[in-house]
Amino acid sequence: MVGKGTLLRLVHVLKKIFLFLFAAQFIYIIVLKWVDPPITVTQIGSLISGYGLKRDYVAFKDISTYAALAVISSEDQLFPDHNGFDVKSIKKAMDSNSKKSKRLRGASTISQQVAKNVFLWQDRSWFRKGLEVYFTFMIEAVWGKKRILEVYLNVAEMGKGVFGIEAAAQKYFKKSAKKLTRTESAKIAAALPNPKAYVVNPPSSYINKRYPWVLLQMDNLNNDPDIQRVLKP
Repeated sequence: MVGKGTLLRLVHVLKKIFLFLFAAQFIYIIVLKWVDPPITVTQIGSLISGYGLKRDYVAFKDISTYAALAVISSEDQLFPDHNGFDVKSIKKAMDSNSKKSKRLRGASTISQQVAKNVFLWQDRSWFRKGLEVYFTFMIEAVWGKKRILEVYLNVAEMGKGVFGIEAAAQKYFKKSAKKLTRTESAKIAAALPNPKAYVVNPPSSYINKRYPWVLLQMDNLNNDPDIQRVLKP
């Protein structure tokens, strides 16, 4: 039988481990405000799965404004205005998924996707979702919108083994991310819901159907002052 003294020592050790891990992740969050993530769990998974890893981090000023606007238009149109969570979309997704439809509906903001892609792993467990809430709150508080968008554009999966807008621009259009046109940006953004399934170039039928909608949303959002503040290098 374990004695009381042993239990107290064990609790003391566990507290130290918890405090160390908490401090380490907090420091890591602060460092990533200026330093690009060295690698993510999703990127490691891509290597293990045999898809490879194509990526090339670039600064926000070296990314086409069209590309930044396209991902906001496609993935998170309220990005400049929310605190990391789109409550209305979450409620809609919960209502839809509660009906047990074959196709699950997502409601992740760009901030949530960055939290998941940079710090966590891909699954739908409540534990992982709870951690996602924490990291989303932290990056919103520490990084700010522009850095979150910059990291998203650099780490988001945009094809089989393709991560980030620079790698996507080079693979699909043989040019740098800074030189992407409106249409090219819209096609890349159109694939984001499932980048392994939807081929950007030559465009699959899904991309051909979706990218005109992305272009329309880009036109609708282009003059929004909150979005323009985020897009400004």
